[in-house]
Amino acid sequence: MADTRTQVQEFFSARAAGWDSRFPGDGPAFAAAVSALGLRPGDAVLDIGCGTGRALPALRAAVGAGGTVLGADLTPAMLDAAVRAGRDSDGALLLADAARLPLRDAALDAVFAAGLVSHLARPAEDLCEIARVVRPGGLLALFHPIGRAALAARHGRPLTDDDLRAEPNLTPVLARSGWRVRSYADEDDRYLVLAVRDS
Repeated sequence: MADTRTQVQEFFSARAAGWDSRFPGDGPAFAAAVSALGLRPGDAVLDIGCGTGRALPALRAAVGAGGTVLGADLTPAMLDAAVRAGRDSDGALLLADAARLPLRDAALDAVFAAGLVSHLARPAEDLCEIARVVRPGGLLALFHPIGRAALAARHGRPLTDDDLRAEPNLTPVLARSGWRVRSYADEDDRYLVLAVRDS
């Protein structure tokens, strides 16, 4: 697992400074995905693998001034980029690993995760750790601003049946980790899975 963590940190550290400029048009897709969570004023939400914090403004708008917004990432350079972009004003930033979240049990109403699943060292165990910090009935949004086929094409590789994000693969992993899939969308212009924390 340490090797995976190091690889993730190296990959994103090298790209952090220019990350937002590579994807300047993703804002509306992030806002729409956050809206799908149905957050209410006063809710507590975590953006896990927050990167440069692109979801934090929409999350803050959804929960209001009385809500709690946290952004956690494994890569210090990404959190530094979030601060430079001023997104630390929308939420508290934490240097943290999805495998060991520094939060109490059932502390959150929801978790937002953009592009996270494919970077998890141990998906089932890490999703179980994320479930630990969400109250029963709370929500998880697994999001990417483009679908699996479009993402594979962007990276010049074929779409494979063993992709964890494919519905037949992801649904049982989530179920073993304390989540029940509520909806699954894999379209050219978005990937969004909403799952409910089992009681």
